[in-house]
Amino acid sequence: MKRLEKYTLIVLCISLLWCSMACSKHDTPSGSERTPANLKVKVTVQGSTAQMPDGDGSGAVSIEVSAQNATNYQVILPTENNKTFTINTPSGGQANYTFSGSPNTTATFPVQVIAYNGSAHKDTSFSVKVYFAALQSDVDFWLTTPDKSVLFSKQNTALNFVTTSNSYSTITVNDQKKYQSIDGFGFTLTGGSAELINGLDEQTKDNLLKELFLTDGTGIGISYLRLSIGASDLSSSAYTYDDSPGDSELKNFSIDKEKEDLLPLLKKILALNPDIKILATPWSAPAWMKSNNSLYGGGDQPGILLPKYFDVYADYFVKYIQAMKAAGVPIDAVTVQNEPLNSYNNPSMLMTDTAENEFIKNYLWPAFNKNGIDTKIIVYDHNLDHPEYAKYVLSDPDTYKMVDGSAFHLYAGDISTMSSIHEAFPDKNLYFTEQYTSATGDFGGDLNWHIQNLIIGATKNWSRNVLEWNLAADAQNQPHLQGGCSDCLGALTISGNSVTKRNQSYYIIAHASKFVRPGSSRIDCSEVSNLLSVAFLTPENKKVLIVLNKASQAQSFNIQYGGKMVTTALPAGAVGSFIW
Repeated sequence: MKRLEKYTLIVLCISLLWCSMACSKHDTPSGSERTPANLKVKVTVQGSTAQMPDGDGSGAVSIEVSAQNATNYQVILPTENNKTFTINTPSGGQANYTFSGSPNTTATFPVQVIAYNGSAHKDTSFSVKVYFAALQSDVDFWLTTPDKSVLFSKQNTALNFVTTSNSYSTITVNDQKKYQSIDGFGFTLTGGSAELINGLDEQTKDNLLKELFLTDGTGIGISYLRLSIGASDLSSSAYTYDDSPGDSELKNFSIDKEKEDLLPLLKKILALNPDIKILATPWSAPAWMKSNNSLYGGGDQPGILLPKYFDVYADYFVKYIQAMKAAGVPIDAVTVQNEPLNSYNNPSMLMTDTAENEFIKNYLWPAFNKNGIDTKIIVYDHNLDHPEYAKYVLSDPDTYKMVDGSAFHLYAGDISTMSSIHEAFPDKNLYFTEQYTSATGDFGGDLNWHIQNLIIGATKNWSRNVLEWNLAADAQNQPHLQGGCSDCLGALTISGNSVTKRNQSYYIIAHASKFVRPGSSRIDCSEVSNLLSVAFLTPENKKVLIVLNKASQAQSFNIQYGGKMVTTALPAGAVGSFIW
Protein backbone atom coordinates (compact mmCIF):
# COMPACT_ATOMS: atom_id res chain seq x y z
CA MET A 1 0.00 0.00 0.00
CA LYS A 2 1.28 3.40 -0.89
CA ARG A 3 1.63 5.17 2.45
CA LEU A 4 0.19 8.58 2.97
CA GLU A 5 2.50 11.12 4.56
CA LYS A 6 2.46 10.56 8.30
CA TYR A 7 0.75 13.22 10.28
CA THR A 8 0.57 13.50 14.02
CA LEU A 9 -2.72 14.70 15.30
CA ILE A 10 -3.69 14.50 18.89
CA VAL A 11 -7.15 12.98 18.67
CA LEU A 12 -7.42 12.57 22.39
CA CYS A 13 -5.60 14.38 25.18
CA ILE A 14 -6.84 13.71 28.67
CA SER A 15 -5.56 15.62 31.64
CA LEU A 16 -6.81 14.33 34.94
CA LEU A 17 -6.25 16.66 37.89
CA TRP A 18 -6.08 15.46 41.48
CA CYS A 19 -9.32 15.86 43.39
CA SER A 20 -10.88 14.20 46.36
CA MET A 21 -13.73 12.69 44.31
CA ALA A 22 -11.41 11.02 41.84
CA CYS A 23 -9.25 9.76 44.68
CA SER A 24 -12.16 8.13 46.44
CA LYS A 25 -13.30 6.44 43.20
CA HIS A 26 -10.06 5.35 41.56
CA ASP A 27 -7.16 5.75 43.98
CA THR A 28 -6.03 3.27 46.61
CA PRO A 29 -3.11 4.78 48.58
CA SER A 30 -1.31 2.57 51.06
CA GLY A 31 0.86 3.83 53.88
CA SER A 32 3.24 6.56 52.71
CA GLU A 33 2.74 5.81 48.98
CA ARG A 34 1.61 8.85 47.08
CA THR A 35 -1.15 8.30 44.53
CA PRO A 36 -0.15 9.28 40.97
CA ALA A 37 -1.63 12.57 39.88
CA ASN A 38 -2.06 14.62 36.71
CA LEU A 39 -2.33 11.50 34.50
CA LYS A 40 -2.01 12.55 30.88
CA VAL A 41 -2.69 10.46 27.78
CA LYS A 42 -1.93 11.45 24.20
CA VAL A 43 -3.28 9.21 21.40
CA THR A 44 -1.96 9.51 17.86
CA VAL A 45 -3.60 7.60 15.00
CA GLN A 46 -1.07 7.20 12.22
CA GLY A 47 -1.81 9.32 9.16
CA SER A 48 -4.61 11.26 10.81
CA THR A 49 -5.50 14.52 9.07
CA ALA A 50 -8.42 16.90 9.12
CA GLN A 51 -9.78 15.04 6.09
CA MET A 52 -8.94 11.59 7.52
CA PRO A 53 -9.33 11.95 11.30
CA ASP A 54 -9.36 8.18 11.86
CA GLY A 55 -6.01 7.58 10.22
CA ASP A 56 -4.51 6.46 6.94
CA GLY A 57 -5.99 2.96 7.03
CA SER A 58 -2.98 1.17 8.46
CA GLY A 59 -4.56 0.74 11.92
CA ALA A 60 -1.37 1.92 13.63
CA VAL A 61 -1.81 3.85 16.89
CA SER A 62 0.62 5.26 19.47
CA ILE A 63 -0.40 5.98 23.06
CA GLU A 64 1.84 8.28 25.15
CA VAL A 65 1.35 8.39 28.93
CA SER A 66 2.79 10.44 31.80
CA ALA A 67 1.84 11.29 35.40
CA GLN A 68 3.23 12.76 38.59
CA ASN A 69 4.27 10.38 41.41
CA ALA A 70 4.08 7.31 39.09
CA THR A 71 6.61 4.47 39.07
CA ASN A 72 5.15 2.43 36.18
CA TYR A 73 2.18 2.25 33.82
CA GLN A 74 -0.07 -0.23 32.03
CA VAL A 75 -1.89 0.32 28.73
CA ILE A 76 -4.66 -2.28 28.31
CA LEU A 77 -6.57 -2.94 25.08
CA PRO A 78 -9.62 -4.97 26.24
CA THR A 79 -10.91 -5.79 22.76
CA GLU A 80 -7.59 -7.29 21.76
CA ASN A 81 -7.67 -10.19 24.25
CA ASN A 82 -6.56 -7.83 27.01
CA LYS A 83 -3.36 -6.98 25.20
CA THR A 84 -1.30 -5.17 27.85
CA PHE A 85 1.75 -2.95 27.49
CA THR A 86 3.83 -2.24 30.62
CA ILE A 87 5.96 0.94 30.83
CA ASN A 88 8.46 0.92 33.70
CA THR A 89 9.76 4.48 33.24
CA PRO A 90 8.43 6.78 36.01
CA SER A 91 8.20 9.75 33.65
CA GLY A 92 6.06 7.74 31.26
CA GLY A 93 6.51 6.46 27.73
CA GLN A 94 4.80 5.24 24.59
CA ALA A 95 2.95 2.07 23.56
CA ASN A 96 2.59 1.32 19.83
CA TYR A 97 -0.02 -1.04 18.45
CA THR A 98 -1.57 -1.87 15.07
CA PHE A 99 -5.24 -2.73 15.25
CA SER A 100 -6.84 -4.98 12.64
CA GLY A 101 -10.26 -4.85 11.06
CA SER A 102 -12.25 -5.52 7.92
CA PRO A 103 -11.23 -3.55 4.81
CA ASN A 104 -12.93 -0.19 4.26
CA THR A 105 -14.42 -0.08 7.74
CA THR A 106 -13.98 2.08 10.83
CA ALA A 107 -13.96 0.53 14.30
CA THR A 108 -13.88 1.89 17.84
CA PHE A 109 -11.67 0.21 20.45
CA PRO A 110 -11.76 0.74 24.26
CA VAL A 111 -8.46 1.48 25.99
CA GLN A 112 -7.55 1.65 29.69
CA VAL A 113 -4.45 3.39 31.08
CA ILE A 114 -3.28 2.87 34.69
CA ALA A 115 -0.49 4.75 36.47
CA TYR A 116 0.94 2.96 39.53
CA ASN A 117 2.93 3.89 42.62
CA GLY A 118 3.13 0.67 44.58
CA SER A 119 -0.44 -0.27 45.46
CA ALA A 120 -1.68 3.24 44.77
CA HIS A 121 -2.94 3.91 41.27
CA LYS A 122 -4.73 6.33 39.02
CA ASP A 123 -6.61 5.13 35.89
CA THR A 124 -8.69 6.36 33.00
CA SER A 125 -10.64 4.71 30.20
CA PHE A 126 -11.45 6.01 26.74
CA SER A 127 -12.02 4.87 23.15
CA VAL A 128 -9.98 5.28 20.01
CA LYS A 129 -11.51 5.26 16.54
CA VAL A 130 -9.48 3.71 13.71
CA TYR A 131 -10.06 3.38 9.95
CA PHE A 132 -8.90 0.27 8.05
CA ALA A 133 -8.13 0.61 4.37
CA ALA A 134 -8.15 -2.23 1.88
CA LEU A 135 -4.50 -3.08 1.48
CA GLN A 136 -3.19 -3.49 -2.06
CA SER A 137 -2.76 -7.21 -2.58
CA ASP A 138 -2.17 -9.54 -5.52
CA VAL A 139 -3.89 -12.37 -3.65
CA ASP A 140 -7.23 -12.37 -1.83
CA PHE A 141 -7.14 -14.50 1.32
CA TRP A 142 -10.25 -15.92 3.06
CA LEU A 143 -9.73 -17.66 6.40
CA THR A 144 -11.59 -19.96 8.79
CA THR A 145 -9.99 -21.06 12.07
CA PRO A 146 -10.93 -24.16 14.09
CA ASP A 147 -11.68 -22.13 17.24
CA LYS A 148 -14.26 -20.08 15.26
CA SER A 149 -12.45 -16.81 16.03
CA VAL A 150 -12.39 -16.22 12.26
CA LEU A 151 -15.26 -17.59 10.15
CA PHE A 152 -14.83 -17.38 6.38
CA SER A 153 -13.55 -13.82 6.53
CA LYS A 154 -11.51 -11.95 3.94
CA GLN A 155 -8.21 -10.94 5.49
CA ASN A 156 -6.92 -7.39 5.15
CA THR A 157 -3.43 -8.61 4.32
CA ALA A 158 -1.02 -7.48 1.60
CA LEU A 159 -0.01 -10.64 -0.25
CA ASN A 160 2.06 -9.59 -3.25
CA PHE A 161 4.11 -11.76 -5.58
CA VAL A 162 7.87 -11.17 -5.55
CA THR A 163 10.89 -12.77 -7.20
CA THR A 164 12.92 -13.13 -4.00
CA SER A 165 13.09 -16.49 -2.22
CA ASN A 166 13.11 -17.64 1.41
CA SER A 167 13.43 -20.85 3.41
CA TYR A 168 9.71 -21.57 3.89
CA SER A 169 8.00 -24.56 2.29
CA THR A 170 6.48 -23.78 -1.10
CA ILE A 171 3.25 -24.87 -2.80
CA THR A 172 3.75 -24.52 -6.54
CA VAL A 173 0.65 -23.99 -8.66
CA ASN A 174 0.79 -25.00 -12.34
CA ASP A 175 -2.24 -24.07 -14.46
CA GLN A 176 -0.72 -25.70 -17.53
CA LYS A 177 -1.57 -29.13 -16.12
CA LYS A 178 -5.35 -29.53 -15.99
CA TYR A 179 -7.53 -32.34 -14.71
CA GLN A 180 -11.34 -32.65 -14.47
CA SER A 181 -13.90 -29.91 -14.94
CA ILE A 182 -15.90 -28.82 -11.89
CA ASP A 183 -19.72 -28.74 -11.85
CA GLY A 184 -20.14 -27.14 -8.44
CA PHE A 185 -20.38 -27.32 -4.66
CA GLY A 186 -23.45 -27.41 -2.46
CA PHE A 187 -25.94 -29.35 -0.35
CA THR A 188 -29.04 -31.49 -0.41
CA LEU A 189 -32.12 -29.32 -0.26
CA THR A 190 -34.14 -31.83 1.75
CA GLY A 191 -37.88 -31.52 2.22
CA GLY A 192 -37.26 -30.46 5.80
CA SER A 193 -34.77 -27.77 4.89
CA ALA A 194 -37.11 -26.43 2.19
CA GLU A 195 -39.91 -26.29 4.76
CA LEU A 196 -37.78 -24.33 7.25
CA ILE A 197 -36.35 -21.87 4.74
CA ASN A 198 -39.67 -21.30 2.99
CA GLY A 199 -41.23 -20.61 6.40
CA LEU A 200 -39.10 -17.50 6.90
CA ASP A 201 -40.70 -14.13 6.22
CA GLU A 202 -40.18 -12.90 2.67
CA GLN A 203 -37.44 -10.36 3.42
CA THR A 204 -35.44 -12.76 5.62
CA LYS A 205 -35.87 -15.53 3.06
CA ASP A 206 -34.78 -13.36 0.14
CA ASN A 207 -31.73 -12.11 2.03
CA LEU A 208 -30.76 -15.67 2.98
CA LEU A 209 -31.16 -17.01 -0.56
CA LYS A 210 -28.98 -14.21 -1.92
CA GLU A 211 -26.36 -15.07 0.70
CA LEU A 212 -26.50 -18.75 -0.22
CA PHE A 213 -26.71 -18.61 -4.01
CA LEU A 214 -24.97 -15.40 -5.10
CA THR A 215 -21.23 -14.69 -4.90
CA ASP A 216 -21.10 -10.93 -4.42
CA GLY A 217 -20.58 -9.46 -0.97
CA THR A 218 -21.05 -12.11 1.69
CA GLY A 219 -22.65 -14.58 -0.75
CA ILE A 220 -21.16 -18.09 -0.76
CA GLY A 221 -22.37 -19.06 -4.24
CA ILE A 222 -23.86 -22.55 -3.86
CA SER A 223 -23.84 -23.95 -7.41
CA TYR A 224 -25.11 -27.55 -7.03
CA LEU A 225 -28.16 -28.99 -5.26
CA ARG A 226 -29.38 -32.50 -4.61
CA LEU A 227 -33.11 -33.19 -4.20
CA SER A 228 -34.96 -36.24 -2.97
CA ILE A 229 -37.50 -37.79 -5.37
CA GLY A 230 -40.31 -38.06 -2.84
CA ALA A 231 -39.44 -38.02 0.86
CA SER A 232 -35.99 -38.50 2.35
CA ASP A 233 -35.41 -39.33 6.01
CA LEU A 234 -35.17 -35.56 6.62
CA SER A 235 -38.75 -34.85 5.55
CA SER A 236 -41.72 -34.12 7.78
CA SER A 237 -43.70 -37.07 6.38
CA ALA A 238 -43.06 -40.20 4.34
CA TYR A 239 -44.45 -40.09 0.81
CA THR A 240 -43.77 -40.80 -2.85
CA TYR A 241 -45.42 -39.24 -5.89
CA ASP A 242 -47.83 -42.12 -6.33
CA ASP A 243 -49.00 -43.80 -3.14
CA SER A 244 -52.05 -45.40 -4.76
CA PRO A 245 -51.56 -49.19 -4.53
CA GLY A 246 -51.55 -50.98 -7.86
CA ASP A 247 -51.57 -47.81 -9.97
CA SER A 248 -49.46 -49.39 -12.71
CA GLU A 249 -50.48 -46.72 -15.21
CA LEU A 250 -49.42 -43.98 -12.75
CA LYS A 251 -52.71 -42.16 -13.22
CA ASN A 252 -52.38 -40.70 -9.72
CA PHE A 253 -48.77 -39.55 -10.12
CA SER A 254 -48.39 -36.01 -8.79
CA ILE A 255 -45.68 -33.72 -7.42
CA ASP A 256 -48.30 -31.46 -5.81
CA LYS A 257 -46.74 -32.16 -2.40
CA GLU A 258 -43.69 -30.15 -3.50
CA LYS A 259 -45.82 -27.09 -4.33
CA GLU A 260 -45.97 -26.30 -0.62
CA ASP A 261 -42.30 -25.51 0.01
CA LEU A 262 -39.78 -27.06 -2.39
CA LEU A 263 -40.99 -25.70 -5.73
CA PRO A 264 -41.56 -22.10 -4.55
CA LEU A 265 -38.07 -22.14 -3.07
CA LEU A 266 -36.46 -23.66 -6.18
CA LYS A 267 -38.07 -21.01 -8.38
CA LYS A 268 -36.51 -18.27 -6.24
CA ILE A 269 -33.13 -20.05 -6.35
CA LEU A 270 -33.28 -20.44 -10.14
CA ALA A 271 -34.13 -16.75 -10.49
CA LEU A 272 -30.88 -15.98 -8.65
CA ASN A 273 -28.80 -18.65 -10.41
CA PRO A 274 -30.48 -20.05 -13.57
CA ASP A 275 -27.46 -22.30 -14.23
CA ILE A 276 -27.46 -24.16 -10.92
CA LYS A 277 -27.15 -27.93 -11.40
CA ILE A 278 -29.76 -30.15 -9.76
CA LEU A 279 -29.33 -33.86 -9.03
CA ALA A 280 -32.39 -35.86 -7.96
CA THR A 281 -32.36 -39.12 -5.98
CA PRO A 282 -35.12 -41.42 -4.67
CA TRP A 283 -34.94 -42.87 -1.17
CA SER A 284 -37.54 -45.47 -2.16
CA ALA A 285 -39.94 -46.49 -4.89
CA PRO A 286 -43.64 -46.38 -3.93
CA ALA A 287 -44.33 -49.05 -1.30
CA TRP A 288 -46.68 -50.99 -3.56
CA MET A 289 -43.85 -51.59 -6.04
CA LYS A 290 -41.69 -53.24 -3.34
CA SER A 291 -41.40 -56.74 -1.94
CA ASN A 292 -42.25 -55.63 1.63
CA ASN A 293 -44.99 -53.14 0.65
CA SER A 294 -43.34 -50.50 2.85
CA LEU A 295 -41.22 -47.38 2.37
CA TYR A 296 -39.07 -48.50 5.28
CA GLY A 297 -36.58 -51.36 5.08
CA GLY A 298 -34.50 -53.15 7.67
CA GLY A 299 -34.94 -56.46 9.47
CA ASP A 300 -35.73 -59.66 7.62
CA GLN A 301 -37.66 -57.86 4.87
CA PRO A 302 -35.49 -55.00 3.60
CA GLY A 303 -37.72 -54.26 0.62
CA ILE A 304 -36.58 -54.51 -3.00
CA LEU A 305 -38.14 -53.24 -6.21
CA LEU A 306 -40.20 -56.07 -7.68
CA PRO A 307 -39.05 -56.92 -11.22
CA LYS A 308 -42.64 -56.78 -12.47
CA TYR A 309 -42.62 -53.05 -11.71
CA PHE A 310 -39.29 -52.20 -13.36
CA ASP A 311 -41.07 -50.68 -16.37
CA VAL A 312 -43.55 -48.79 -14.19
CA TYR A 313 -40.78 -47.38 -12.02
CA ALA A 314 -38.87 -46.24 -15.13
CA ASP A 315 -42.01 -44.34 -16.19
CA TYR A 316 -42.15 -42.89 -12.65
CA PHE A 317 -38.72 -41.30 -13.26
CA VAL A 318 -39.90 -39.98 -16.63
CA LYS A 319 -43.00 -38.41 -15.12
CA TYR A 320 -40.95 -36.84 -12.34
CA ILE A 321 -38.48 -35.20 -14.73
CA GLN A 322 -41.30 -34.00 -16.99
CA ALA A 323 -43.30 -32.61 -14.07
CA MET A 324 -40.32 -30.76 -12.64
CA LYS A 325 -39.49 -29.33 -16.05
CA ALA A 326 -43.09 -28.16 -16.42
CA ALA A 327 -42.71 -26.45 -13.03
CA GLY A 328 -39.62 -24.64 -14.30
CA VAL A 329 -37.04 -26.85 -12.58
CA PRO A 330 -34.63 -28.70 -14.92
CA ILE A 331 -33.13 -31.92 -13.53
CA ASP A 332 -29.55 -32.26 -14.71
CA ALA A 333 -28.98 -35.78 -13.39
CA VAL A 334 -30.52 -38.62 -11.40
CA THR A 335 -29.09 -41.46 -9.39
CA VAL A 336 -31.19 -44.61 -9.38
CA GLN A 337 -31.24 -45.16 -5.61
CA ASN A 338 -29.86 -43.38 -2.55
CA GLU A 339 -27.57 -45.74 -0.62
CA PRO A 340 -28.75 -48.93 -2.39
CA LEU A 341 -26.91 -51.14 0.13
CA ASN A 342 -28.53 -49.47 3.17
CA SER A 343 -31.94 -50.91 3.99
CA TYR A 344 -32.10 -49.43 7.50
CA ASN A 345 -33.05 -45.87 6.64
CA ASN A 346 -36.57 -44.46 6.42
CA PRO A 347 -37.42 -44.40 3.57
CA SER A 348 -35.01 -46.87 1.98
CA MET A 349 -34.83 -49.55 -0.68
CA LEU A 350 -32.29 -52.28 -1.21
CA MET A 351 -31.02 -52.55 -4.78
CA THR A 352 -28.16 -54.86 -5.75
CA ASP A 353 -25.68 -54.02 -8.47
CA THR A 354 -27.24 -56.64 -10.77
CA ALA A 355 -30.72 -55.18 -10.22
CA GLU A 356 -29.54 -51.62 -10.80
CA ASN A 357 -27.76 -52.62 -13.97
CA GLU A 358 -30.82 -54.47 -15.23
CA PHE A 359 -33.10 -51.55 -14.40
CA ILE A 360 -30.90 -48.96 -16.14
CA LYS A 361 -30.09 -50.99 -19.24
CA ASN A 362 -33.50 -52.46 -20.06
CA TYR A 363 -35.93 -49.98 -18.53
CA LEU A 364 -34.72 -46.55 -17.34
CA TRP A 365 -32.48 -45.52 -20.24
CA PRO A 366 -34.93 -46.86 -22.88
CA ALA A 367 -37.71 -44.87 -21.19
CA PHE A 368 -35.56 -41.73 -21.20
CA ASN A 369 -34.60 -42.29 -24.82
CA LYS A 370 -38.21 -42.88 -25.89
CA ASN A 371 -39.34 -39.63 -24.22
CA GLY A 372 -36.45 -37.47 -25.40
CA ILE A 373 -35.05 -37.00 -21.89
CA ASP A 374 -31.35 -36.07 -21.75
CA THR A 375 -31.06 -36.08 -17.94
CA LYS A 376 -27.84 -37.86 -16.95
CA ILE A 377 -28.02 -41.25 -15.24
CA ILE A 378 -25.44 -41.73 -12.46
CA VAL A 379 -24.93 -45.11 -10.80
CA TYR A 380 -24.44 -46.34 -7.21
CA ASP A 381 -24.63 -43.23 -4.87
CA HIS A 382 -23.26 -44.94 -1.75
CA ASN A 383 -20.10 -45.54 0.27
CA LEU A 384 -16.58 -45.96 -1.05
CA ASP A 385 -16.06 -49.27 0.74
CA HIS A 386 -17.89 -51.03 -2.12
CA PRO A 387 -16.41 -49.68 -5.35
CA GLU A 388 -17.16 -53.04 -6.97
CA TYR A 389 -20.82 -52.01 -7.19
CA ALA A 390 -20.08 -49.11 -9.55
CA LYS A 391 -17.46 -51.13 -11.39
CA TYR A 392 -19.96 -53.94 -12.03
CA VAL A 393 -22.50 -51.60 -13.63
CA LEU A 394 -19.89 -49.68 -15.60
CA SER A 395 -18.35 -52.93 -16.84
CA ASP A 396 -21.47 -53.81 -18.80
CA PRO A 397 -20.65 -52.50 -22.30
CA ASP A 398 -24.29 -51.62 -23.01
CA THR A 399 -24.94 -49.83 -19.71
CA TYR A 400 -21.58 -48.06 -20.01
CA LYS A 401 -22.88 -46.14 -23.03
CA MET A 402 -26.06 -45.10 -21.18
CA VAL A 403 -24.65 -43.67 -17.96
CA ASP A 404 -22.64 -40.54 -17.17
CA GLY A 405 -20.65 -41.92 -14.23
CA SER A 406 -20.89 -42.93 -10.59
CA ALA A 407 -21.52 -41.21 -7.25
CA PHE A 408 -20.16 -41.81 -3.75
CA HIS A 409 -20.47 -41.07 -0.03
CA LEU A 410 -17.74 -41.49 2.61
CA TYR A 411 -19.39 -42.96 5.69
CA ALA A 412 -17.14 -45.95 5.00
CA GLY A 413 -14.12 -46.49 2.76
CA ASP A 414 -11.33 -44.16 1.64
CA ILE A 415 -11.60 -41.13 -0.60
CA SER A 416 -8.66 -42.32 -2.72
CA THR A 417 -10.85 -45.17 -3.96
CA MET A 418 -12.49 -42.69 -6.33
CA SER A 419 -9.25 -42.64 -8.29
CA SER A 420 -9.41 -46.41 -8.77
CA ILE A 421 -12.79 -45.93 -10.46
CA HIS A 422 -11.31 -43.19 -12.63
CA GLU A 423 -8.38 -45.36 -13.62
CA ALA A 424 -10.70 -48.22 -14.59
CA PHE A 425 -13.18 -45.96 -16.43
CA PRO A 426 -11.39 -42.71 -17.29
CA ASP A 427 -14.13 -41.51 -19.63
CA LYS A 428 -16.83 -41.68 -16.97
CA ASN A 429 -17.44 -38.88 -14.47
CA LEU A 430 -17.23 -39.09 -10.70
CA TYR A 431 -19.42 -37.28 -8.18
CA PHE A 432 -19.40 -36.84 -4.41
CA THR A 433 -23.03 -36.54 -3.36
CA GLU A 434 -23.37 -36.73 0.44
CA GLN A 435 -21.59 -36.36 3.77
CA TYR A 436 -23.17 -35.23 7.02
CA THR A 437 -21.87 -33.39 10.05
CA SER A 438 -23.17 -34.49 13.44
CA ALA A 439 -24.89 -32.22 15.94
CA THR A 440 -22.54 -33.73 18.54
CA GLY A 441 -19.46 -33.04 16.41
CA ASP A 442 -16.62 -30.62 17.02
CA PHE A 443 -16.36 -27.58 14.74
CA GLY A 444 -12.59 -27.71 14.38
CA GLY A 445 -12.49 -31.49 13.93
CA ASP A 446 -15.25 -31.44 11.31
CA LEU A 447 -13.66 -28.52 9.48
CA ASN A 448 -10.38 -30.40 9.32
CA TRP A 449 -11.82 -33.78 8.24
CA HIS A 450 -14.22 -32.45 5.61
CA ILE A 451 -11.76 -30.03 4.02
CA GLN A 452 -9.13 -32.79 3.88
CA ASN A 453 -11.36 -35.58 2.60
CA LEU A 454 -13.98 -33.76 0.54
CA ILE A 455 -13.00 -30.29 -0.65
CA ILE A 456 -9.40 -31.37 -1.21
CA GLY A 457 -9.67 -35.17 -1.21
CA ALA A 458 -12.69 -35.72 -3.44
CA THR A 459 -11.64 -33.16 -6.05
CA LYS A 460 -8.05 -34.45 -6.12
CA ASN A 461 -9.54 -37.88 -6.74
CA TRP A 462 -11.47 -36.71 -9.80
CA SER A 463 -14.85 -35.69 -8.41
CA ARG A 464 -16.66 -33.02 -10.40
CA ASN A 465 -18.61 -31.81 -7.37
CA VAL A 466 -18.78 -31.93 -3.57
CA LEU A 467 -22.12 -31.98 -1.74
CA GLU A 468 -22.56 -31.80 1.98
CA TRP A 469 -25.80 -33.25 3.36
CA ASN A 470 -28.64 -31.19 4.83
CA LEU A 471 -28.93 -27.48 4.06
CA ALA A 472 -31.06 -26.57 7.10
CA ALA A 473 -32.51 -28.01 10.31
CA ASP A 474 -33.96 -26.56 13.48
CA ALA A 475 -32.28 -26.51 16.90
CA GLN A 476 -33.53 -30.07 17.61
CA ASN A 477 -32.23 -31.36 14.23
CA GLN A 478 -35.80 -31.61 12.96
CA PRO A 479 -37.60 -32.36 10.80
CA HIS A 480 -36.75 -36.03 10.36
CA LEU A 481 -38.73 -39.24 10.14
CA GLN A 482 -38.72 -41.95 12.78
CA GLY A 483 -35.80 -44.15 11.91
CA GLY A 484 -34.14 -41.32 9.98
CA CYS A 485 -31.09 -39.30 10.99
CA SER A 486 -31.70 -37.68 14.39
CA ASP A 487 -28.33 -35.92 14.76
CA CYS A 488 -27.83 -34.52 11.26
CA LEU A 489 -26.67 -30.94 11.72
CA GLY A 490 -27.87 -28.53 9.05
CA ALA A 491 -25.53 -26.09 7.39
CA LEU A 492 -27.99 -23.58 8.84
CA THR A 493 -29.89 -23.73 12.11
CA ILE A 494 -33.28 -22.06 11.70
CA SER A 495 -35.53 -21.27 14.65
CA GLY A 496 -38.88 -19.72 13.80
CA ASN A 497 -38.23 -16.71 11.62
CA SER A 498 -34.49 -16.51 12.31
CA VAL A 499 -31.31 -18.12 11.04
CA THR A 500 -29.63 -18.60 14.39
CA LYS A 501 -26.44 -20.40 13.33
CA ARG A 502 -24.23 -21.09 10.38
CA ASN A 503 -22.61 -24.42 11.11
CA GLN A 504 -19.59 -26.45 10.01
CA SER A 505 -20.72 -27.51 6.56
CA TYR A 506 -21.70 -23.93 5.65
CA TYR A 507 -18.08 -22.82 5.98
CA ILE A 508 -16.67 -26.04 4.50
CA ILE A 509 -18.61 -25.55 1.28
CA ALA A 510 -18.14 -21.76 1.23
CA HIS A 511 -14.36 -22.07 0.96
CA ALA A 512 -14.84 -23.65 -2.49
CA SER A 513 -18.27 -22.62 -3.76
CA LYS A 514 -17.71 -18.86 -3.68
CA PHE A 515 -14.57 -19.00 -5.81
CA VAL A 516 -14.48 -22.30 -7.75
CA ARG A 517 -17.34 -21.62 -10.10
CA PRO A 518 -18.90 -24.17 -12.49
CA GLY A 519 -16.69 -24.70 -15.51
CA SER A 520 -13.51 -24.34 -13.46
CA SER A 521 -10.81 -26.97 -13.88
CA ARG A 522 -8.69 -28.59 -11.22
CA ILE A 523 -5.05 -27.79 -11.88
CA ASP A 524 -1.78 -29.09 -10.52
CA CYS A 525 -0.27 -28.04 -7.21
CA SER A 526 2.69 -29.53 -5.37
CA GLU A 527 2.48 -31.48 -2.10
CA VAL A 528 3.86 -30.00 1.14
CA SER A 529 3.97 -31.86 4.45
CA ASN A 530 1.11 -30.82 6.79
CA LEU A 531 -0.16 -28.32 4.22
CA LEU A 532 -2.85 -30.12 2.23
CA SER A 533 -3.99 -28.27 -0.87
CA VAL A 534 -5.93 -28.32 -4.12
CA ALA A 535 -5.91 -25.75 -6.92
CA PHE A 536 -8.35 -24.66 -9.62
CA LEU A 537 -8.46 -22.42 -12.69
CA THR A 538 -11.76 -20.57 -13.09
CA PRO A 539 -13.45 -19.61 -16.38
CA GLU A 540 -12.34 -16.03 -15.64
CA ASN A 541 -8.70 -17.24 -15.49
CA LYS A 542 -8.53 -16.80 -11.73
CA LYS A 543 -6.40 -19.22 -9.75
CA VAL A 544 -7.88 -20.62 -6.53
CA LEU A 545 -5.74 -22.48 -3.99
CA ILE A 546 -7.41 -24.05 -0.94
CA VAL A 547 -4.98 -24.97 1.85
CA LEU A 548 -5.49 -26.81 5.15
CA ASN A 549 -2.85 -26.55 7.88
CA LYS A 550 -2.75 -30.03 9.46
CA ALA A 551 0.09 -29.11 11.82
CA SER A 552 -0.37 -28.44 15.52
CA GLN A 553 1.19 -24.98 15.18
CA ALA A 554 0.93 -22.05 12.79
CA GLN A 555 2.83 -22.45 9.54
CA SER A 556 4.31 -19.87 7.20
CA PHE A 557 4.67 -20.96 3.58
CA ASN A 558 5.02 -19.72 0.03
CA ILE A 559 2.64 -19.91 -2.90
CA GLN A 560 4.58 -20.02 -6.15
CA TYR A 561 3.05 -19.26 -9.53
CA GLY A 562 4.61 -18.18 -12.80
CA GLY A 563 8.11 -17.90 -11.40
CA LYS A 564 7.08 -15.60 -8.54
CA MET A 565 5.98 -16.29 -5.00
CA VAL A 566 3.99 -14.81 -2.17
CA THR A 567 4.52 -15.64 1.51
CA THR A 568 1.59 -16.20 3.85
CA ALA A 569 0.67 -18.18 6.98
CA LEU A 570 -2.15 -20.27 8.43
CA PRO A 571 -2.93 -20.90 12.11
CA ALA A 572 -2.96 -24.52 13.30
CA GLY A 573 -5.96 -26.40 11.92
CA ALA A 574 -7.09 -23.46 9.80
CA VAL A 575 -8.21 -23.43 6.18
CA GLY A 576 -7.47 -20.66 3.71
CA SER A 577 -8.73 -19.92 0.22
CA PHE A 578 -6.25 -17.89 -1.85
CA ILE A 579 -7.43 -16.26 -5.08
CA TRP A 580 -5.42 -14.36 -7.69
